Amino acid sequence: MSLLTDISLEDKMKIKKLLVGMLAVSVAAITAACSNNSNSEGTMTKSGYMPKELNVEFVPSVQANKMEAKAKPLEGLLKKQLGIPVHVTVSTDYNGLVEAMASKKVDVGFMPPDAYVLAHKKKIADVLLQSQRYGYAEPSGKLTNKLVHEYRSGIYVKKGSGIKSWKDLKGKKIGVMDATSSAGYVFPIVELHKKGLNVLQDCKVVQVKGADQAIISVENGDLDAAFTYTDARPVAAKDDPKIMKNIVPIYLTKPIPNDTISVRHDMSPKFRKKLSKAFKAVAKSKKGKKIIESIYEHYGYVDAKDSDFDIIRDYQQELSKIQK
Repeated sequence: MSLLTDISLEDKMKIKKLLVGMLAVSVAAITAACSNNSNSEGTMTKSGYMPKELNVEFVPSVQANKMEAKAKPLEGLLKKQLGIPVHVTVSTDYNGLVEAMASKKVDVGFMPPDAYVLAHKKKIADVLLQSQRYGYAEPSGKLTNKLVHEYRSGIYVKKGSGIKSWKDLKGKKIGVMDATSSAGYVFPIVELHKKGLNVLQDCKVVQVKGADQAIISVENGDLDAAFTYTDARPVAAKDDPKIMKNIVPIYLTKPIPNDTISVRHDMSPKFRKKLSKAFKAVAKSKKGKKIIESIYEHYGYVDAKDSDFDIIRDYQQELSKIQK
């Protein structure tokens, strides 16, 4: 039955005119997009995409509202370096960031290793830079004075809980991050499976938004354990200082490549070079250094290449076998 059956002739005509108008606008937009090589945010040259406005997106490692407030000041610093408007946003999760880059809504994404590998496989993104952090001495959680571009995943439990090793995790409630998170999901699940514990079958898995929230949930007794990057405790301890003593690691994975700054697959080499210099300059400036430290605890950036992430691909293959 037609949806217009009970509508007056006059209203039918109005609706028809509206639909025709909408169709005309859509056709005009499509024609314009196909007839030239530019859009409102940039130009497609022979060498690749050259943004006129840069859209940068982050994924929360802490609560999203806190992340956005910390990241916004980067707009001005990057604009000064690049000479074009910069817009900074925060995605809900890694998948949302990849989808935004695929639809050309985001030009630059701060991606964890697993999300980057997936995006690169689909020809959505290429790695530009890799972050540097100071290493942590475990189990104390104290920072070392060495900058590194790799880290580990840790399994954290509450002291006195009776969970002393990975063997005690069977049947326990474990907080994990997004399924594309190296530290919060992939590495610990793969390594424990090799040891004989199928976390996805033998434990109760609960997805948590933010490593700090996962640690806090362990402290509060809502979770028995949490899979997070090492070391997420100092971030969580800002709200509850007791966490540094009460929450302890019982297992550390093999080293994981640090987070990436990844760009659209079609971005021109010329702009990539300019963007790389811009991020490095921001990271070295007094104000920029403070901002990137507060967002992801980044202390600098180094050049990266795709092969640096082959270990991530190996672990992804192992995870896919576990999930079958």
